[in-house]
Amino acid sequence: MTEIRRVCIYCGSRPGARPAYAEAARQLAASLAGAGVGIVTGGGHVGLMGVVADAALEAGGEVVGVIPQALMDLERGHAGLTELYVVPSMHERKALMAELADAFVALPGGLGTLEEIAEALTWVQLGIHAKPCAFLDVEGYYAPLARFLDHTVEEGFVMPASRAAIVVEPTPEALLGRLLGPPLALPPLGG
Repeated sequence: MTEIRRVCIYCGSRPGARPAYAEAARQLAASLAGAGVGIVTGGGHVGLMGVVADAALEAGGEVVGVIPQALMDLERGHAGLTELYVVPSMHERKALMAELADAFVALPGGLGTLEEIAEALTWVQLGIHAKPCAFLDVEGYYAPLARFLDHTVEEGFVMPASRAAIVVEPTPEALLGRLLGPPLALPPLGG
């Protein structure tokens, strides 16, 4: 596994119902910036995406955004980012975000967040990349998903090594300890 220089953060373009979501996003972003780790985001300035970008920038961190042209007007791309790529499509957005990052973290979010982290997890399982994938389980937000992932193993659809490689932590400190600590064991190809 390579050194983690940038973490791609998938998260909601809305703030969510609980103030704890934004607080955890701020803490994670500031901690990454403090550790000298850059952040890759979806490029918008709204919701948790904006919270992450602003907190990292305020802490002196690097934030690279990738936004499709179609969302540029809707989300009004974040003008203060270190770098902002405007790409033609969502597919190109995800591909560039994956290329720019050394690890992936899902904060609370909706269907887009789930789809993005699921693709990154699938790519680990298929051996397309060997980059760590994690969920920040703020106030149990991802607990139902973690139970579902356990169920996929029980039902024989996911190998135990693939499930074990998915980091799920309740706090930014615990999550960063796992991501930036000793290398995580990732499953073998097809695991």
